[in-house]
Amino acid sequence: MKKLFYSLTLLSIILSSCSNDDDDTMMSNPTPTPEAKLITTSNTTGKVSYLDLLSSTATAKSLTIQSMDADGSYYNSETDELIIASRTNNRLELYTGLKNAVSTNMDNLMLKYSSTSDFNNAREIAVMGDKVIVTQDQNAANSNVNKLLVYQKTATGFTLLNTYTTGFKVWGIHIEGTKLYAIVDLTSDLVVYDNFFSNPNGALTPTKRVTIEGLVRTHGITYSSTKDRMVLTDVGSATSDTDGGIVVINNFSVIIAGTPNNGTIAMNSQKRIFGANSTLGNPVDCAYDSVTDKIYVAERLNGGGKILTFNLPTVSADATPINTRMEPGATSVYLLRK
Repeated sequence: MKKLFYSLTLLSIILSSCSNDDDDTMMSNPTPTPEAKLITTSNTTGKVSYLDLLSSTATAKSLTIQSMDADGSYYNSETDELIIASRTNNRLELYTGLKNAVSTNMDNLMLKYSSTSDFNNAREIAVMGDKVIVTQDQNAANSNVNKLLVYQKTATGFTLLNTYTTGFKVWGIHIEGTKLYAIVDLTSDLVVYDNFFSNPNGALTPTKRVTIEGLVRTHGITYSSTKDRMVLTDVGSATSDTDGGIVVINNFSVIIAGTPNNGTIAMNSQKRIFGANSTLGNPVDCAYDSVTDKIYVAERLNGGGKILTFNLPTVSADATPINTRMEPGATSVYLLRK
């Protein structure tokens, strides 16, 4: 009897322990729900568009904001907050209620708060943690000064932390950890700033500057650390709606490390989409989905504005978009992928 009692007691302990371990694992490590959301902005409509790429009936939803002209966006699905750079109001704006607006078929988004007006002629934003970076492209209204501004996002607003001058025209940016990649507008060049957030205010000197061979005028930029893949857009001539393109650089970290400062990344290190079938004229921004290997492009000039989707190129060639959506005044495209 004593032996049987000990055996039953031990069995009870084992079963109890296994049950608790399973419950704890299930509670502490829930399987995340996959997400793929595409946000685009416009400089003519006063709207942003939202598209759930995983929906079986994926249809873009237009949502009204308080800026007729916006350029650059970032969406956090956990907090349901959308940040845009307003070129109408020259400030960062944070909107809430996107999920409810989509589910109830409402139109307007609610402005929760905005930054002070510290820039004019914004061209892009990039977000890392609670830091929001804004590019200011030179024009007469800002005394022809090109800037990068860094804000800290809080629960109640945006606080300006740093202001940098670049010494060149800026457009697209991408932040990866503490490394910032930035486009040198009017050129085929890309710059890298290591330890970006540790720089003091004032003139900013790039860690490295490289030229992309064959590219005329770059605008859009995005990088996937998962695939080590850089994607750039080429707007060519600003007045032509047929000479744009996409440049993909695989093994980018290896290639740029092997390229000296002021050196050139050769054509044979690129995969390119150029040509009449692409309908690319002024592709001003891009996003890359590393899960599906799709590239999304904000095409500003051809047809007055479109959102184009391409398969990742494996060879350099003309390519037809696998999807085209008219988007008047398209200025930026942001992909949330989880």
